Amino acid sequence: MSIYDFSVKTINGRELSLAEFKGKVLIIVNTASKCGFTPQYVELQTLYDLYADKGLLILGFPSNQFAEQEPGSNEEIQNFCQINYGVSFPMFEKIEVRGKNAHSLFNYLTESAPFKGFDLKHPIGGKLQEVLRDNFPEILEGDSVKWNFTKFLVDRQGKVAGRYEPTTSPLEMKADIERLL
Repeated sequence: MSIYDFSVKTINGRELSLAEFKGKVLIIVNTASKCGFTPQYVELQTLYDLYADKGLLILGFPSNQFAEQEPGSNEEIQNFCQINYGVSFPMFEKIEVRGKNAHSLFNYLTESAPFKGFDLKHPIGGKLQEVLRDNFPEILEGDSVKWNFTKFLVDRQGKVAGRYEPTTSPLEMKADIERLL
């Protein structure tokens, strides 16, 4: 099995097989417009600008599952991303990324790349863990996505090559991306 076995809907509602991205290196990321990590859009777009011509594609999946930080419609999300962050990489329909209604793509991603903890050296790492422990303890259980801007790096064969929690800046992924390109 690989990510090419899954279909998703674009932010405009068009059904799309991820098999269309065969041969590309992918970053699959769950996003939110009202999160402390939302500025990561800047670095994601920077990576896309740097490496798109070498075969990198970033796929953004909005989700409202974490403290309701993505309340907008798909159209509002797309406008927000373009106007505020100049996002030109593909965005997809708002979905659930954890729990019983999680999209099967995210179930596959988290099974392929289990949760290994937050970077507690990151200025927000310890605080995020504390907030989850105190307010959303169920989120810390298992390997599912823990918060917005969890990033999965996928190789050209559609296999998950790495998982990066929100406390990992997208630019910190450069060496791993370059290795796969």
